[in-house]
Amino acid sequence: MINQFRNLNPVNLLLLFAYTFFMRMAIYADLPSTLQFEFLESYTRFFIHVPDGDLLSPAANVFFAGIIVYVQALWFNRVVNNHGLLSKPSFLPALLYITSASLFLPFLVLSPPLLCNFLLIWIMDKFLKVGKSPNAMMIMFDIGMIVALGTLVYFPFIVMLVMLWLTLLLYRSFNWREWVSGLIGFLTIFFFVGVYYYWNDSLSIFYRIWLPLGNKFPSVFKINYNDYLVLVPVLVMMVLAALQLRENFFRSFISTRKAFQMLFFMFVVALLSFYTKPDFRLSHFLLCVPPGSVLLAYYFSNARKRWFYESLFLVLVFAIQYFLFV
Repeated sequence: MINQFRNLNPVNLLLLFAYTFFMRMAIYADLPSTLQFEFLESYTRFFIHVPDGDLLSPAANVFFAGIIVYVQALWFNRVVNNHGLLSKPSFLPALLYITSASLFLPFLVLSPPLLCNFLLIWIMDKFLKVGKSPNAMMIMFDIGMIVALGTLVYFPFIVMLVMLWLTLLLYRSFNWREWVSGLIGFLTIFFFVGVYYYWNDSLSIFYRIWLPLGNKFPSVFKINYNDYLVLVPVLVMMVLAALQLRENFFRSFISTRKAFQMLFFMFVVALLSFYTKPDFRLSHFLLCVPPGSVLLAYYFSNARKRWFYESLFLVLVFAIQYFLFV
């Protein structure tokens, strides 16, 4: 299966579409009676009025979630190929994106983090252009605005502001205008939000938007390890990918090295940002899918023993299906 997606054969578009819904068999086999989907934060619904109640049936919810993942996978695939992050263009990034976005049952339905992945892929594309641009001020301003839009949908997305400065540290020498421009872009969006709150005599509510940033990072985690056994083959692939990347690190272009460093930081920031939402759900970790999928695709793009990497991928697919059904 991996070999099939190591090239840009147009047939793979149809195979990916079928694969997207194959990975959703478990939830279609036992659809919940209702599926709640609130795609805006409470402070955003204050000025963007959304009808209450379930807008979509459970079947429609899962179907549109699958369509969104498929579209994101193709866009993600194009970004990875355009920036030459793998040894050659292929459909592996899309394949691994769809696989990673099917790891857990909450990943298979509509959720704010799923919608925010559109913005995260867009941000990733812009970050990868920073090192190639003579002036990054406008790019950082745009990214700041995108982060603000994502924050209106899902508050933990605000932590992606940290990535602006981490990326500048990786790619560019210090220029205070570039460091400030991203923050200005973010504040531009929330300035207009604040004005709306002011017109409606609700500035006290506007101030409360930022309170979750002061949450303490949890020191105790209640984890049912059986729920996360599906991550074992993923971790094996991650380790193999890291070893492969280390082996080729100094033989790669400098831009490729910096790109993988940036994606590693993005993965960590997305992972840790859950602390800003005390009632976070497992779907939050969909934000880790884009940067994590690049690393997985890197391994399968460079792996040489076909029997091993094909078997490893099949083990992952069967593990996902097994834990989704049980």
